Amino acid sequence: MRVLFTVSDWPAHYFPMVPLGWALQAAGHEVRVVCAPSQARAVGHAGLLPVPVLGDLDMVFLARFKNLSDIKAGTWRYPGLPGLHPDTGEEIGSLDGFDFAGYARECRRRIADETATGVRGVLDFARAWRPDLVVHDRLSMEGVLAARSLRVPHIAHLWGPVGTDESAPELHPLPVDYTRAFTRHGLPEMGPELIEYVIDPCPPSLAPPTGATRLPVRYVPYNGPGAMAPWALDAPELPRVCVMWSNSVSSSYGSGSYLVPRVVRALADVDAELVLPVHPDDVSGLGELPANVKVVEEFPLHLLLPTCAAIVHHGGAGSVMTALAAGVPQLALTFGPEQDADGARLAATGAGLHLTGDRADETAIRVALTRLLADPAHRAAAARLRAENERRPLPAELVAGLERIARAGSPATEGPHAGDRPR
Repeated sequence: MRVLFTVSDWPAHYFPMVPLGWALQAAGHEVRVVCAPSQARAVGHAGLLPVPVLGDLDMVFLARFKNLSDIKAGTWRYPGLPGLHPDTGEEIGSLDGFDFAGYARECRRRIADETATGVRGVLDFARAWRPDLVVHDRLSMEGVLAARSLRVPHIAHLWGPVGTDESAPELHPLPVDYTRAFTRHGLPEMGPELIEYVIDPCPPSLAPPTGATRLPVRYVPYNGPGAMAPWALDAPELPRVCVMWSNSVSSSYGSGSYLVPRVVRALADVDAELVLPVHPDDVSGLGELPANVKVVEEFPLHLLLPTCAAIVHHGGAGSVMTALAAGVPQLALTFGPEQDADGARLAATGAGLHLTGDRADETAIRVALTRLLADPAHRAAAARLRAENERRPLPAELVAGLERIARAGSPATEGPHAGDRPR
């Protein structure tokens, strides 16, 4: 069987698909990953074969453009944070004197051009390679288009608690076909009704909304390449707290959204060991650190969490799901609608606490983390989520169901929540 993966231009969106790619390859199937050129290296490092033919629709550029649009519309919720120029990342203190309308037209043309490049690239490759099945991340419109054009089944692979059928418009769970590629190819317009199957890595307590047939899978963490230090196996003398932050947040929202220094100050005199897995670009911005802080670079998160009592992070789905799989209580400090939803839905399970970034001052962070460490209810809820995850089928156990869908296009389950394993 030939399986075509199509992914959007951000590693955290497709990292949850990597274990499924390994499982398919181990079962003897061919896997190709259509991606943007900027993602080819990361896909290759994951042990999958990249096909870098998509357009360059950088997610940070898109986020910055959306933020400027919110500022212009008066819906920007972070008055202390200036918008960033989508191309340069420079702070824009005011839109006065900035031709936003003209710039927005140019941005939309650029988005349309890059989307058209991706549409051509994926259709040309798919027609030549002839996949039997397409698996796409939630924002990869090209995968849906290619599958529908070739009349083969397609499956959306979710990356966290946000689904394909959300009621809040700011979550924009699916891409918009600005180029009208679907109608030009005689297909219905892109929308949630086109998503017939989803691979859902979330345990039932975090099940994201979808109208599609849900194929449950265990979340198996893949956090990119890295190395493990032997000390990470040792039980710490004090409670170990991981402070994890994505550089995409500060790239999208500015330096004021990089809350790691604030978290460190808030927890400087807490009886805990703080471990900071940081991007190399962020090390210089940490300043002088207290004695209870350890900085590690390129350290996959899932290797660190088993000895942690808690984690503080930005609410990204990769952090939420990796901590969930480890059974670790979480404090999410969030910027942006999807991270807000992740944090709120996590907190509703009892396995964590959530503060939006505009409310996360040092006092609030300290109070929340102290509560997270002291209250056994949070540890118990985190353990329940881990147990729910471990009861779900492994990616390798999903392969037979995907083979049936590829052969017949018939559901592997009888509907949402139809059980833990494809029949």
